Formats: sequence, C-alpha cells, structure tokens
Amino acid sequence: MVVNTSHRMVYPFLPVFSRGLGVDLPSLSLALTTRGLVGVFGPFLASIADSRGRKTGMLFGMVLFSGGVSLVVLYPTFPAFVLALIFTTLSKYTFDPAMQAYLGDRIAYRRRGLAMAITELGWSFSFIVGVPLVGYLIARGGWMAPFPLLSILGLVSLLGLAWMLPRDQVTGVNKPNLLLNLRSVFTYQPAVAGLLVGLFISTANEVVNLVFGVWMESSFGLRIAALGVASAVIGFSELGGETMVGALVDRLGKARSVGIGLILNCIAALALPVLGTNLPGAFVGLFIFYLTFEFTLVSTLPLMTEILPASRATLMAANVASHSLGRATGALIAVPIFGLGFYASTLAAVLFNLLALAALARLRRGFVE
Repeated sequence: MVVNTSHRMVYPFLPVFSRGLGVDLPSLSLALTTRGLVGVFGPFLASIADSRGRKTGMLFGMVLFSGGVSLVVLYPTFPAFVLALIFTTLSKYTFDPAMQAYLGDRIAYRRRGLAMAITELGWSFSFIVGVPLVGYLIARGGWMAPFPLLSILGLVSLLGLAWMLPRDQVTGVNKPNLLLNLRSVFTYQPAVAGLLVGLFISTANEVVNLVFGVWMESSFGLRIAALGVASAVIGFSELGGETMVGALVDRLGKARSVGIGLILNCIAALALPVLGTNLPGAFVGLFIFYLTFEFTLVSTLPLMTEILPASRATLMAANVASHSLGRATGALIAVPIFGLGFYASTLAAVLFNLLALAALARLRRGFVE
C-alpha cells in the first residue's frame, strides 16, 4: 500500500505537482513516460530474486523506495522529483515480481487467483486510504508534504518485511541463469502473448488514468480534497474488482476471466463520457471503468505465474515490464489524445483493449489451463 500510494498519487494531483514544481503538464507527462520506460529493466532486477531468494528481492525493492522518496525531502526540485519517480518505480518493479514468484512457488494454481487478489488489496487501499491522506497533507502543507511521511513508512515497511518474511536462500545448484530464462520467456509464444496482453491493457488504462484528474478539475472545478475523494471512489472500485477475482477467477478460469474483463472494460470506457455529463455520473463511470480494469489486471497475474513455471520470476518481471511499457506508451499519447476531447481518450482505451483480446486469443491457442 505504501509503495502503491507513491506510485499513484501523481495522477489525481497532476495539476498540483505541475504548479508546485513550476513545470507544465507536457513536462510532467514526459516524466511519467520516463518512469514507465525504466520498468523495462525489471527482468534484470528480477535476477536478484532468482539468485538470492524472493525475500532479498522484496527487501531490495523497499530500499530503492525509501531512497527515492527521500530525495524529494532533501531536494524539493523537479529533477529530484523525476529521480524519485524512477527509483520508486524500480522499487515496485523489483518488489512485485519477487512477491508474486514467492506466492507462485508456494500456492497451488487452483487457489492462486485468491492469493493474488489478496495481495492486490494493497493497490486498491493505496487509493482508498493513501491518496486521500496525500490530498489532506498537500492541502495543509503544499505539494511536497507527503514525501517525509512516505519516507518514514518505507523504512517501517522495510524493517517489517525483514522481520516477518521467512528466509528462502536459493542454493547454488538451483540458481537460474538470467539470460537463459529471458530466452525461454521471449521464445515461448504463450508467454509473449501474455506479455502483449499486459502491455495493451495498461496502455488502455493509462490514456484515461493520466487525464482523469485534469478532466474532473476542468469539467467540474474540483479542488484538491475533492480530487482525493475521487481517488477513494476509484480505490473502492478496484477493491471490488479484486474481491471479484478472489471469488470468481479460480472457478471461471483465469484466461476466460481476462477476456470477460476486457469486454466489460470496453463497455465501461464507452459509457464514461456519457455518464460524465454531471459529477455523480462521472463518479459512477470511473467506478465501473476501474472495477472492470482491476478485475482484468488481477486475473492476468495467476495466469502468468503458470505459463512458464521454470522461469517464473523472470516471466513475472517481464510481465511487470510489459505493463510499465504500456503505461509509458499511454502516458506519451494521453495528453495529445485528450486534446481532441475526453471521448477520444476513451475510444483509444477501447482500441487497445481490442488488441489485448487478440493477444489473449493467441495465448489460449498455445496454453491450456
């Protein structure tokens, strides 16, 4: 929840950070694109979890996080802010694959959907609890007020993980070779298709995600605290999506659940501008859009952990990298598309979702659950 709060707070408060840092919106958009691109290095960082154990990978992720947010505390400038975005993103893309591989090693596939849904609650609670708290701090103390608290919470999380997680040192005999694992991932068609699914659904979400705060501020004149409430609405929708995954995905099948989620998210995207003619409708539309996206995204996680068990950590890191590349792509094109109107943003989301459906069809031809 702590890491995800740092990752997600930029979106609803994009205009606030823009004004506080003295930069324009396109400059921040490029900064977010840079943040997304660094996720491409995730598969290389995953070698830590492969060679030294999942616990070490998770702890290293938290070290990167604490160092990143501390940069803004020490140097409240735009370059430090960009570096913080990069380090906290690397932390997430180191921690998440190590954690997911840890679960994949220990939990049977038939129950893994529930386990993944439980861990993803940290994502939704970052919007339910974390981002509204950030909004409160910014309203009282300015744009950099959240960073000291995030720095302290990062250190507490690091110490808590070091104390609570059991050691899982990998023996020399079982240490995988990173280059061989990468080759096995990118030469296996179902794995590549799964990575394309992740890339396209993240692009679809980002073209809306990046601009929804600007859209709501310009359309309805929402102030900082109200934008925090909007973030909480999204968090509750994601909580609903994760709950649905825990209840349904292991029964329906992981691939089928991803397909259902993509279709529903297309419908929600098309409905968003129609519902958004007034503030209550906009909240309802955002709720449905993020509910269906979160259901889709979390449904992909247990599916990806089983496609290539022999290279599980590497594939999960590549999966994170594909989502990161998708978000970078979405961040790069979101503002120009939004310049054509919010309806253009939602149509772009539908297009990328349809590409994800095509990739999912390819995955299902080569992988049987």
